[in-house]
Amino acid sequence: MQSDSPAPMRAIFAGLCASLVGIGLARFAYTPLIPPLIEAKWFAADDVLFLSAANLVGYLAGALAGRPLAQRLSARLTLQLMMALASLTFFACAIPVSVSWFFVWRFLSGLSGGIIMVLAATSILPHVPPQRRGMASGMIFLGVGLGIAGSGTVLPQLLSMGLTQTWIGLGAMALALTVMSWTWWPHPLPAAPGAAAAAPPPNGHAGALRLLYLQYALSAVGLVPMMIFIVDFIARGLGWGAHDAALFWVLYGLGAVIGPMLYGTMADRLGVHATSVLSLLGQGAAIAVLITSRQHFALALATFVLGTFPPGIVPVYLGKISQAVQGNAAAHSAAWSRSTTIFALMQALAGYGSSWLLSASNGNHRLLFTLAAGALLLCMLADLITPRRESATTK
Repeated sequence: MQSDSPAPMRAIFAGLCASLVGIGLARFAYTPLIPPLIEAKWFAADDVLFLSAANLVGYLAGALAGRPLAQRLSARLTLQLMMALASLTFFACAIPVSVSWFFVWRFLSGLSGGIIMVLAATSILPHVPPQRRGMASGMIFLGVGLGIAGSGTVLPQLLSMGLTQTWIGLGAMALALTVMSWTWWPHPLPAAPGAAAAAPPPNGHAGALRLLYLQYALSAVGLVPMMIFIVDFIARGLGWGAHDAALFWVLYGLGAVIGPMLYGTMADRLGVHATSVLSLLGQGAAIAVLITSRQHFALALATFVLGTFPPGIVPVYLGKISQAVQGNAAAHSAAWSRSTTIFALMQALAGYGSSWLLSASNGNHRLLFTLAAGALLLCMLADLITPRRESATTK
């Protein structure tokens, strides 16, 4: 059978490389670079924080531009060019010309990440047997987790050589992954005879898609406070210092490496809705520990569990959308593009809102974590209600 040939695995590996370059490294490697950028006086502290928003703005633009660009150039060529662009941005950031120069290149790094998020999985999954698509989605977005983990392990080694060398080192890694995976992107499958390429999902599932968009937005709101402030909570909120905070960030990164494959495999075996409910229950329990405990082991375990969620939910929502559109590839691509745009927008709003609330509450991290838990609880309630509605409509 064609799908059992090595070609799908090469395509999955290309997707992993793309998510690692465009999201894992381009977004998450910047966070641990903020203090060195300030200490080296490349930019003022306010400018460095301003530049961190450039990637999020670019990511939102990429989520909007991905499908139109793929329709003009083909998804394969677009993905190849975006990996090359993301690689170039690292080399450009090795030269601290000005704040404007840095903003443009950080924006372009976010743009490439948004386009990769929209196109990578939907270009690869049609080449994978349906019963293995959860696992395949997990492998594709494993790159995001590897980037988070690498930001806490590899970057300190690069920083010991200097900031310029660090940016060049990141660029060299990204370029190597781009070259390695260049020819492994799949060509589009021919359209089925008589199939309408842009057919919308069945009318009965429009409501299901709207509910999925709402859930994905709530997921973005629910994961942002921990993703942004877990290190600050450990270092300043608990008073444990920067060393412990760095160790906890590594644990968060290890969870991010495990999450995509874990949730993807669970989705294949248990179904996407059951996996979603279980993952949200796990997140709720972890946040409860974060709010109430001061024991190192309990907080370390909670941090690891929280790390599984940001990249881990991606294969789950891909599977949910696939069910909602009943295998319609064009509708799946459109719905995933919309989901990514909504997620990017809510992630940016939640990031700025959390920063404001943390300042307004005099550094009350637990308030942020409680609000995050509330968003995830609403998300889980929607999951619990949805199957009943579906079964009711089919009787």
